[in-house]
Amino acid sequence: MSEVTSKVDSRSWYLVYCKPRQETVARENLARQGYETYLPFMRDARRRQGRRTTVIAPMFPRYLFIHLSSQTDNWGPIRSTLGVVSIVRFGREAARVPDGLMSALRSREDAQGVQILPVEEYKPGSRVRITQGSFAGYEGIFQAASGRDRVTVLLDILGRDARTTVDSASIEPA
Repeated sequence: MSEVTSKVDSRSWYLVYCKPRQETVARENLARQGYETYLPFMRDARRRQGRRTTVIAPMFPRYLFIHLSSQTDNWGPIRSTLGVVSIVRFGREAARVPDGLMSALRSREDAQGVQILPVEEYKPGSRVRITQGSFAGYEGIFQAASGRDRVTVLLDILGRDARTTVDSASIEPA
C-alpha cells in the first residue's frame, strides 16, 4: 500500500457545530483553508406571509460534515474559523460519522445536490389537518389522492360529512 493511499484511508468524517444559520459561511471558510466539507441540503415547505413556499435549507441545521485525518490534518484552525462554534465531541473524542451514513446521504442527492426525501404517503382513513385555503384549521379524514397534486378529504361540517378536494401540500398529519 502506498503512502498516499494510506493517508487517504486514514481520513474519517466528523461533525462541526456552527453558529445559527452560518453553515454555508463555515463551509466556505473551511474550504478556503483546504478542508473537505459536506453540507447536505433539502427542500423544505415553509409558511411565509400565510402562503406555503418551498425553500432549500440545510438538512441538519447548525451542523456540517468535515473530512479529516487524525494523524496528518491540523485541527486547530477549525475552532477559530468564521461560522464555526466547535467540533462535536463525546467526552474528549471527536464524534466520528459512519462512512455508510455519508455514502447514503450522497446517494440520495439530485443533480443540484439537494436531498431527495421520501414523500409522506397518507393512508385512507388517517386523520389530517388542512393548513391553508378556505378550510384551513379543519381536521378531516384522508380519502384518496385525486390527481398529481390534489387529495380528497372527508370533513365533518355542521354534523354532515362533506368531501372536498384540496392541494396535497396544504395538508399535514393531525
